[in-house]
Amino acid sequence: KREISNFDYLMYLNTLAGRSYNDHMQYPVFPWVLADYHSETLNLSNPHTFRDLSKPMGAQTVERKRKFIQRYNEVEKNLSAQCHYCTHYSSAIIVASYLVRMEPFTQTFCSLQGGSFDVADRMFHSVKSTWESASRDNMSDVRELIPEFFYLPEFLTNDNHFELGCMQDGTVLGDVQLPPWADGDPHKFILLHRQALESDYVSAHLHHWIDLIFGHKQHGSAAVEAVNTYHPYFYGDKMDLNNIKDPLIKSTILGFISNFGQIPKQV
Repeated sequence: KREISNFDYLMYLNTLAGRSYNDHMQYPVFPWVLADYHSETLNLSNPHTFRDLSKPMGAQTVERKRKFIQRYNEVEKNLSAQCHYCTHYSSAIIVASYLVRMEPFTQTFCSLQGGSFDVADRMFHSVKSTWESASRDNMSDVRELIPEFFYLPEFLTNDNHFELGCMQDGTVLGDVQLPPWADGDPHKFILLHRQALESDYVSAHLHHWIDLIFGHKQHGSAAVEAVNTYHPYFYGDKMDLNNIKDPLIKSTILGFISNFGQIPKQV
């Protein structure tokens, strides 16, 4: 009915599902909505401009989807559980890596990394390369976005002049590299990205992504069919920790959740 924005709707869902800005391990999760990070101009009337919201990040390409299905079907006996993904789409380190140019996230990131910045090539430095990693290239990367991608241009600039290192190709890390259609302007990137989130295409397809993250395709047979199953430890609210007597197993599960992320409560 257009009575609230897609952004507000997603924030309501995150809150209902137990996500909060106050907990980096359960930070609000937002979707990648675009697949075009190379064009000079952004065409929001072209369906090919957008990410497929009916599929998780692990199934954005046919080849990638095939590999994750193969992993699910060929679980070796030494693996603890059958799942498509052993990494998560939202975690404290993902949040801190996106916001690393702003305090207090700079210190959070460094503390999670053992006291220093990560290797420069692994740092968040380019929107396009992060999309390519999470949607196509890296089998251990299925990350989604955070709300700041739709309202906070400051996180894309290194205004604090942190020395983030130098990549192997000689590029010194500073501001985040933006798509050509943003003209190097973080404010323009946020404006167009927010317009994409509120576009007719996303409005018509957003419910598919919501089913994957917050709804009935989150676990069970629907999740298997959607190539959307994660390691059992990620489903924190499905595990009854009170009935686990072994303190080592219990601490391992809690450590796993705190380090690698947690599935939102099903809405």
